[in-house]
Amino acid sequence: MPLAIAPVGQEMTIMKISTDEKTRRHLEDLGIIVGGKIKVSSDLSGNLVITIKDCRMALDKGLAMKIHVS
Repeated sequence: MPLAIAPVGQEMTIMKISTDEKTRRHLEDLGIIVGGKIKVSSDLSGNLVITIKDCRMALDKGLAMKIHVS
């Protein structure tokens, strides 16, 4: 499922990132990698605050739809 519709507060595993190469490398630099653990801390009208490795960051809905988790 896309990260944008993932439940708040549940740790998920990143399965696939469907973006162009430049965006994928930027996400990898931020720690968003396939196989990594991610948790949605809050959902504000589709824009997300996520937690990865004890770091919090914000993602817009468009990018969150391209990150698939299970």
